[in-house]
Amino acid sequence: MKITFLTAGTGSYHCGACMRDNTLVTALHRDGHEVALLPMYLPMHLDEEMLPQVKEAPIFFGGVNVFLQQNFALFRHTPRWLDNLLNGDGLLRSVAKRSHMTSARDQGEMTLAMLRVDESRLTKELEKLLDWLENHERPDLICLSNALLSGLTRELKKRLKIPVIAFFQGEDTFLDSLPEPFCEQSWKEMKERLSEVDLLVSPTKFYANLMADRLGIDVNSIEVLPNGIKLDGYGPAKMEDPPAIGYLARMSREKGLGMLVDAYLNFQEAGKHPTCELRIAGACTAADEKFVQVQKKKLEVAGLTDLVVWRPNLTREEKEEFLRGLTLFSVPVIYPEAFGLYLLEAMASGVPVVNPEASSFPEIAVKTGGGISVRPGDPAELARRWEGLLNDPEALRAIGERGRRGVEERYSVGVMKDGFVELAERVLAAAR
Repeated sequence: MKITFLTAGTGSYHCGACMRDNTLVTALHRDGHEVALLPMYLPMHLDEEMLPQVKEAPIFFGGVNVFLQQNFALFRHTPRWLDNLLNGDGLLRSVAKRSHMTSARDQGEMTLAMLRVDESRLTKELEKLLDWLENHERPDLICLSNALLSGLTRELKKRLKIPVIAFFQGEDTFLDSLPEPFCEQSWKEMKERLSEVDLLVSPTKFYANLMADRLGIDVNSIEVLPNGIKLDGYGPAKMEDPPAIGYLARMSREKGLGMLVDAYLNFQEAGKHPTCELRIAGACTAADEKFVQVQKKKLEVAGLTDLVVWRPNLTREEKEEFLRGLTLFSVPVIYPEAFGLYLLEAMASGVPVVNPEASSFPEIAVKTGGGISVRPGDPAELARRWEGLLNDPEALRAIGERGRRGVEERYSVGVMKDGFVELAERVLAAAR
């Protein structure tokens, strides 16, 4: 097969969707398929190697060009050499670090414009993408990394005469954050555009049900294909003394960092494991810094600063070593997360996960056996479960071993790749 993936880059922090796409594309390439991964908006920021053709791929709908063309008529007619300058990697990464300065209204207008791209002020960017796909890639199949790109479907199918697959990857939280009227209009437009794709794919049954309900569509029209990871380099956990509770995700309120810190305060107040460290790693953007400082202040007031380690923006090797040094792992998200690759990374390292009984976690915990669910929104309960497990080393080891085996059997890159090939072949056969 010859397949092109379109994925939204982040420019300055690791993104689970980008990492999933790069892992899948690399696995398909090794199996002999012709694959391309084209970044949209911003460069991709990954913690693993990219294929040469991925590194060399141009960026489409570059963030600076999109902003200028949306707001100033002059830039809808500028020559491509100028557009290419504005798509420079360094410029886009610099812009990405200041993305928190974009207003909610600007985000709403851009989101709706992309969902209606064939009717928008961005048709020049659309034409560049279509030209590249038609004259350079010539794929058999297009994959949209997230449903917010579904506005491209109509023109892709009209121009290229090929099927389109769209993946769900946490769109609800972003759309719900938009101000009105953009929130309601974007949900309505996305539903209409998704009706034109050939297949919808969700990473979990939980998220398939959520999006089917929000969009008012039949859940049976959504296939479930779990995300997978490369297992190289993960685990086994060292389980050293003193123990360490870990967190690996974006350092934000939504990911539950505040809940984690409150749980640790409860845990240390109980005093049963006074030397147990809290180790916090993951992306920390400019938008997160104020919130992170608030958490650090809470820990300082409690006299726990010396027991807490902060590790922002780890490399792949640093991440693997970080996970091997943990005893327990928690990312107590407070929104309906579609998946959470960090769960697989911790389990693949043999580290038991304790997370809220909400979102996608119970589904993954049941399939792997590598996690324990706790009541959502209760830091005291989370702390009690940490203490209970630390008091039972045999249970810790057993959960860690089950989780590692479960990821190998159900969530490896090989399982994801084989599942994708089956779905893609079915779509191509139907199109023929």
